[in-house]
Amino acid sequence: MNRAEELLAAIFGFSGFRPGQAEIVDAVTAGENTLAIMPTGGGKSLCFQLPALCRDGVTVVISPLIALMRDQVRGLREAGVAAGALTSGNTEEETDEVFRALDAGELKLLYMAPERLASGGTLNLLRRVGVSFIAVDEAHCVSQWGHDFRPDYLRIGDLRRALDVPLAAFTATADAETQVEIVNRLFDGVTPSTFLRGFDRPNIHLAFEVKNSPRRQILDFAAARNGQSGIVYCGTRAKTEGLAGALREAGHSACHYHGGMEAGPRREVETRFQQEDGLIVVATVAFGMGVDKPDIRWVAHADLPKSIEGYYQEIGRAGRDGAPAETLTLYGPDDIRLRRSQIDESLAPPERRAADHARLNALLGLAEALKCRRQTLLAYFGEQAEPCGKCDLCDRPAEVFDGTVAVRKALSAILRTGEYFGSGHLIDILIGNETDKVKARRHDELPTFNVGREYDRRQWQAIFRQMMGHDLVRPDPERHGALRMTEAARPILRDEARIELRNDTIQKARGSRPAVKALVSDEDAPLLSALKAKRRAFAETAKVPAYVIFNDRTLIEMAETRPQTLDDMARISGVGAKKLERYGADFLAVITGETAARVHPSRRKLAGQEKGALFDQLLAVQSDLSRGPDGIDKPLSCSASLLAKVAEMRPRDLPALERLLGDRRAERFGAAFLQVLQEA
Repeated sequence: MNRAEELLAAIFGFSGFRPGQAEIVDAVTAGENTLAIMPTGGGKSLCFQLPALCRDGVTVVISPLIALMRDQVRGLREAGVAAGALTSGNTEEETDEVFRALDAGELKLLYMAPERLASGGTLNLLRRVGVSFIAVDEAHCVSQWGHDFRPDYLRIGDLRRALDVPLAAFTATADAETQVEIVNRLFDGVTPSTFLRGFDRPNIHLAFEVKNSPRRQILDFAAARNGQSGIVYCGTRAKTEGLAGALREAGHSACHYHGGMEAGPRREVETRFQQEDGLIVVATVAFGMGVDKPDIRWVAHADLPKSIEGYYQEIGRAGRDGAPAETLTLYGPDDIRLRRSQIDESLAPPERRAADHARLNALLGLAEALKCRRQTLLAYFGEQAEPCGKCDLCDRPAEVFDGTVAVRKALSAILRTGEYFGSGHLIDILIGNETDKVKARRHDELPTFNVGREYDRRQWQAIFRQMMGHDLVRPDPERHGALRMTEAARPILRDEARIELRNDTIQKARGSRPAVKALVSDEDAPLLSALKAKRRAFAETAKVPAYVIFNDRTLIEMAETRPQTLDDMARISGVGAKKLERYGADFLAVITGETAARVHPSRRKLAGQEKGALFDQLLAVQSDLSRGPDGIDKPLSCSASLLAKVAEMRPRDLPALERLLGDRRAERFGAAFLQVLQEA
């Protein structure tokens, strides 16, 4: 029996390692740079805690949540291990005790949040106390485009180089792209000893349902598991409070948790959840990361998560003890619209937003899966699996039908409209809805107009949703969410391949409740999101609230009317002269997709007025006569400010015009200018 096995039994009370732990412990103890990807509940923390006791010096553990660090430090101390944490949640006495233990050489594990790495004194402290190893928990937080990005995680690579010590990174969720980011940012691109222990959590039952009275669906799910600890994840803070109240009214012990709460009440919820049996916490994703409570028996999502990684991380909080646990995820059109808008409103570059849309499509593919959900989930992480027998689709296989004809109609509508429109406008075409937009673009004359009347609007939404889940179409961030066909769709369009769709979700969509009314139509929603992103960028630079730039009503009018020139922009409610000068060209570029031509300030002041159009006519006349009526004279022109003055004052005769222009310019342009002014 080696040293690690002795300590495993003596301190942690385990007779043997779980599958995969021993190899990771050996590598970390030997001082190898290590990346370990292990399923939640697989015993990650032991893989750095045990080597810390086998090695000389202090192991510093970078961890993202105070609650997680406090739990682990408490557990280690109970087991007789000298551990401490430096966090913003410490009392002054707790911090003093940690420093005393470090100075006395007593501490073996020092936990700290990544934000502490920004402090200038941290590096000197870690050098002084003899840190010999760095462990990074929840290492996926280093991914700038992941679901849990923490900016201060980017400092960890610098810390490793400065201390010149080995590093071990641990996470339960990292797709191939995120793994590459971890290696690049933490290990300078040099591949460490890597252990992929698989993503399967066979004790967790997976289930999805289309929303239909979602509050009732959650209450029914909780009622069937009365007395069991559970978590309900919601997309908004307000919903956590409302749903927690509904659960209490139904007789459950329930409380809410979100990032807007004061630190005291949040800590109280965390403590209650750890100590009380059967408590339900209704929370945003701010809750639960790193929670060590082993007997969470169920996790429900009242709203669709952001990605498969986020989904997997959140359901992984159930059944950490290995006993059976259950999940339920609700989803509907409103969820997808919200998630799309969150992506489009981000300040990420277009290629990243496209990748995020693809990740959301992958989650839709899991929601609309035709076969075993576990196979679909594990395939996303690059693993093969047999049907699990422990998901809703294994319990009751989905009812499917040959959807090739419907998909081909949808693809035809996308192509015949130039891949420039979202699902809302495409559905109007398919069901023969003669909207103003359809008629203005003469899309009522297309062969695909009115060919899809066998389905209603909500059923077509379900079909488009499944098409995204099969990755046949993707929203294009460059075209404000317009659907573009992928290569995977071409064989179906050419009648070289067939496709099955789920009939149950399509039939449930017929006659279902209409979605909550959105601020704008489906067609205009992506553009509104892009305008909000531009507004947020200006607001963050100026350090002012977003509404100071433009309020929502102004952006909605921009999205709906789509101004094409600064004159059009000036007519939007809420766009005054100063804001037009400061922001007009930038917002116009978002709408048109092109950088607006520079406009002289004198002309910009006339934007949206009749004088502006008059200025443009005078400018055109001047251009024609700049070298005289025969084009052979010496060039002559008026300044933009002078043309603006003519447009504003509108002189009625040649003497008045001469007083403005002077003799030479009046001789060259006078008659033509007067004709323009008289016609106006």
